[in-house]
Amino acid sequence: MKAPLNIALVGNPNSGKSSLFNALTGLNQKVSNFPGVTVDKKTGSARISPTLEANIIDLPGTYSLYPKSADEFVTYDVLLNPEGDDRPDMVIIIADASNLKRNLLFCSQIIDLKFPVIIGLTMMDLAKKKGIEVDLAGLERELGVPVVAVNPRKNKGLPALKKNIELIAREKFAGPARDFIDINALAPGVLAKVKKAFAVSSDYGALHTAVNFEELEFLGPQRQAEVRRILQEERFNKTKVQGDEIMQRYARIKTIMNGTVVETDPLQQQLKTERIDNLLLHRFWGYVILLGVLFLLFQSIFWIASYPMDLIDAGFGSLSGWFSSILPDNKVSDIFINGILAGLGGIAVFVPQIMILFGLITILEDTGYMARISFLTDRLMRQVGLNGKSVMPLISGVACAVPAIMAARNIENRKERLITIMITPLMSCSARLPIYTIMIALVIPDKSVLGIFSLQGLVMMGLYLGGFFMAILVAAVMKLFVKVREKSYFIMELPVYRAPRWKNVGTTMVEKAKIFVTDAGKVIMVISIILWFLASYGPSGNMEAVHAKYEQLQAQTTDSLQLADIDHQFQSDKLANSYAGILGHAIEPAVKPLGFDWKIGIALITSFAAREVFVGTMATLYSVGDADENDATLKQKMASATRVDGTPVYTLATGLSLMVFYAFAMQCMSTLAIVKRETKSWKYPVIQLVYMTALAYICSLIVFNIFK
Repeated sequence: MKAPLNIALVGNPNSGKSSLFNALTGLNQKVSNFPGVTVDKKTGSARISPTLEANIIDLPGTYSLYPKSADEFVTYDVLLNPEGDDRPDMVIIIADASNLKRNLLFCSQIIDLKFPVIIGLTMMDLAKKKGIEVDLAGLERELGVPVVAVNPRKNKGLPALKKNIELIAREKFAGPARDFIDINALAPGVLAKVKKAFAVSSDYGALHTAVNFEELEFLGPQRQAEVRRILQEERFNKTKVQGDEIMQRYARIKTIMNGTVVETDPLQQQLKTERIDNLLLHRFWGYVILLGVLFLLFQSIFWIASYPMDLIDAGFGSLSGWFSSILPDNKVSDIFINGILAGLGGIAVFVPQIMILFGLITILEDTGYMARISFLTDRLMRQVGLNGKSVMPLISGVACAVPAIMAARNIENRKERLITIMITPLMSCSARLPIYTIMIALVIPDKSVLGIFSLQGLVMMGLYLGGFFMAILVAAVMKLFVKVREKSYFIMELPVYRAPRWKNVGTTMVEKAKIFVTDAGKVIMVISIILWFLASYGPSGNMEAVHAKYEQLQAQTTDSLQLADIDHQFQSDKLANSYAGILGHAIEPAVKPLGFDWKIGIALITSFAAREVFVGTMATLYSVGDADENDATLKQKMASATRVDGTPVYTLATGLSLMVFYAFAMQCMSTLAIVKRETKSWKYPVIQLVYMTALAYICSLIVFNIFK
């Protein structure tokens, strides 16, 4: 059986590359309508024909073969490294027909690397609206490689693309016959020596080995030293050679376009996208609309999700009560009801909000509005040492900090990238949503402001905006301490506005819910079972004393009300003397100034594995501690919780203090791990953990003392 082909998908950001990857592989990959979404290579398998299978590699978008950012170096390494595992047998270049001149620069560079190449021309419908007509046969003739019009969003042009892949495969991967420009004339001595020393297959590959040898790790120190020696011998002027190359490419591209592309008068009527941008990117109204969009986003999370959440919550409460009535009273039943079922309830109740949040974010991405948010916030970002590109990781952080930190790879400036990584976890991720939801429901009245706005939704929006503005404040401080001096540029292509792909929205909602239930659910379930054990057992001396005390009290009365009260006290004392109770009381002095009791203290520790574990911890602790109220919902149990002096645990001050703590605290091991990976040092995650914990504690202390 023949090994599958390795086919690399490359192209400018936002050219439709990831959409084509989905169409070819059938995988449910995330496709977003803004530049920089692909921050690492993704791979999937595709059946090209009954006898031909291929590995499709989706590489990060880049504007040219001279990389500027970490994600562009991923593409560069795959294409230049002859020894790499992902070395492509063939390259499909995705080019935007509505911006053909800019796209052809990158196409011409790939052609000169001498890979077998197919150009997939996308956005033909948009080009037509702009009055651009492309002669595909003429373009194919001029470039010397196959050119196929494709529309991945509508699965058009895929059969023709696969046919061309199959034809190239049969011809044993023949590369382009001629160079796009005369590469050898740029530096003949250098190219000859590099090709001889390293067996580079193309003149252009030799040129890039000479230009970027210090960045090409696969060369190794010895071969890098050899290239350096060659360059010194030949007095190689890197800047002049690069400048000459780009000028020659654009001169040839201009000639090709004059013969193959027909454009109408450039003073034609403005397109719909430009007219919409005049409003959405307005110096004043643009920001008003942005705040309105965010406001509707968080209002919708409460408004739409409240009904299914109440049904799920009540359903698990009834289910727990039903199992309590039919199962025998033993340890197996106890761990099932108060450990497993309580943990499941803590997970399932927040699925509607997770789905709605990701669904709305996907709509914003699909329509093209997310990229406009970067543009609008660039001025604010520059005041604190960042630029508009930092906004995309921050917005992604609303979903999850881990991929958001990885998305910072497309920031070229090292200082801006480091600061972005350090502040991104301050954005309230979806894992914090369950905590916000249950605390807002407990301490914030369900009433309207001005008759139409939900007070609970306003508080939710305040928490998210609080995280954003705290991130901006911390960035301004870090700007003074991070000593890296590089010029910073913000160049972003604004995608055209499109109607959201509702299938993509639905798929994303289902996939994110599945990830939350499976990935977070596994952690929550394991911790729930461990907590059940810690809350049900304790040192033998302590537990024997509690049992003896309450057996004596029960023997002294036959009154059913008194017996019920004694049993409630017994469950409470048993929990306090368990291993979990002992641990909680040990850390209570540290969290008491914030208004937290020992149960909340335990949740702070367990939720360091994942923030959403807080709810599962509460579900287990209150289920074990209130074994006679199995049919009550978690919200009802927490609402009735009292301290030793009889005062309620969850007051307005405690609730706000807890939400502020989680808004600013680093409560996620995975985030620390990814920061270490991206910065290649433990110094930065340690700094992050310390400053965020201190920030959360101080802000929480201030809020509690203001509202208590």
